Amino acid sequence: MKNFNILRTFLALFTLFFMSACNSSDAVTNSEQRCPKCNMSTHESNINTAKLHNKAKTYVFDDIGCLVLWAKDTDIDLNGSDVEVFSNDTQKYIPASNAFFTTDEQTPMNYGFSAYEKKRSSSIKIDEVSIKMLRGEHMANPKIRKQMLAN
Repeated sequence: MKNFNILRTFLALFTLFFMSACNSSDAVTNSEQRCPKCNMSTHESNINTAKLHNKAKTYVFDDIGCLVLWAKDTDIDLNGSDVEVFSNDTQKYIPASNAFFTTDEQTPMNYGFSAYEKKRSSSIKIDEVSIKMLRGEHMANPKIRKQMLAN
């Protein structure tokens, strides 16, 4: 009888584990996704989010700065990758190469880069965003923040 209770408990746990594994999927909503760089939850509003489509997997980032840093850490060339950013003016995803980025906005990780589909004054392109991120020339750097806010 004791062995039967142990077996029944084991089967119940195995069934629960199996059912939870079968219910997981890669097709989760943005509110359930986490940035692979900083582990922050992505926002349902999509503002400031970026996507990298790499082979059969799509990575969603809460901030374009996280995407740049993660790509460097994982040796992924952004120029040869399918990268999309959420455009704040048109409220849709666009290719990062077509986006214009402002440098002084409030973003989840405080890097300051926000994408727009239509050109804005003093906007930069994705190549310059990458360079500035890798050099530490972003709003999360206190010295740069002070310089930018003084202008």
